[in-house]
Amino acid sequence: MPTQSVPPAARRASYTRHLDRRPGAAPAIPAPPTAHSSETGRTYRLDRLIGKGGFGEVYLATPSPAQGFPDKVCIKISDRLSGWLREAYFAELLAREPRALRVYDRFADASSGAMRYYLAMEYAEHGDLGSWLEKVGAQSERFVRRELAAIAGALDALHRGHAMHRDLTPFNVFVCTGNQLKLGDFGIATHQLNPRGVTADAFNLFHVPNEIAWGRVRRWQKRDDVYQIGLLAAMLLRGDTTTVMRSKDVRTLPCSDHFKEVIHCCLGSRGKRYESARELIAALRKPPREPSLGRTDSLKGKRVSFTGFLVRPRADAIAAARKAGALVQSKPGPSTDILVRGRPNAQQIAGKDGGSKLIEVRRLAAQGIKVTVIGERQFWKLAAAKK
Repeated sequence: MPTQSVPPAARRASYTRHLDRRPGAAPAIPAPPTAHSSETGRTYRLDRLIGKGGFGEVYLATPSPAQGFPDKVCIKISDRLSGWLREAYFAELLAREPRALRVYDRFADASSGAMRYYLAMEYAEHGDLGSWLEKVGAQSERFVRRELAAIAGALDALHRGHAMHRDLTPFNVFVCTGNQLKLGDFGIATHQLNPRGVTADAFNLFHVPNEIAWGRVRRWQKRDDVYQIGLLAAMLLRGDTTTVMRSKDVRTLPCSDHFKEVIHCCLGSRGKRYESARELIAALRKPPREPSLGRTDSLKGKRVSFTGFLVRPRADAIAAARKAGALVQSKPGPSTDILVRGRPNAQQIAGKDGGSKLIEVRRLAAQGIKVTVIGERQFWKLAAAKK
């Protein structure tokens, strides 16, 4: 992924291009002044064009009769059947989810001479998340945690149905009444039939993991939806959708150490991300326990890793561990027995208890794999003990 800033317009280009609001700008595709639904019998007066892009056009509209309907809705018009079917289907699937943008009506019409497909959708009065952040700026951790958990709940409904959104960008998350974030635009959402995921054949280049953007991984999985949720959290905290966010930049976010750890696990290496929205929600609700030092009787035959600054050079510690019969590993993993903890590095991802190796030990513990954390003093005693 490029490290330079990317203009918002370039990021929108894959699927959405917002309306040119210059005086005299006209819609590229002429639309009739009204649209009639053969499904519900309602007529929608198209008041003004509010967005357009690869999907077609979106109008602010007034329904008639209005009984049981909001005063204003969005009418999304497309000439592409596949995207319309996806949006209509997934809207029905998520109809009971409060944080999914509602679709009130869906119908097709050929009265203009060409077949067109319509969706009558909930009107997001503040527009998409990208536009809203440009106006209001950075948000508090409390707000971000609440809204992140809420939209992750809607995403979890998709994941439980073995489906993935695949396009969770700030231009497909919408801000509705009360500054509530809602998921929308399910034009490339799809079900997962293969346990390895679905072919990564459609995505926004600037909002996907590097391994997918560079073509090293060709399968989109639920964890890649979670990656995009982590990006949204970072954007909300920074109030910026234009600067590339990397996992190592998490330490600079204005939030608690626990929230930094959650975001880092969303954005970090592929095998260590939360595997689904449900795991992300659980991590948000339950802060990890602070690591406590354990005890061990011997280093002989144990696999040992080190973290932090030691009183003596790391090379001396490695030599002492090997002399005591231990096998030294560069970083902890499922086979690790002992992690020797030194003085924390001020540049750790999530505070003094949030270094990448300590985060990995906690992740392994959640999987039932125990790694004993010992202090440097105990390590030197064990290393010096007579065999």
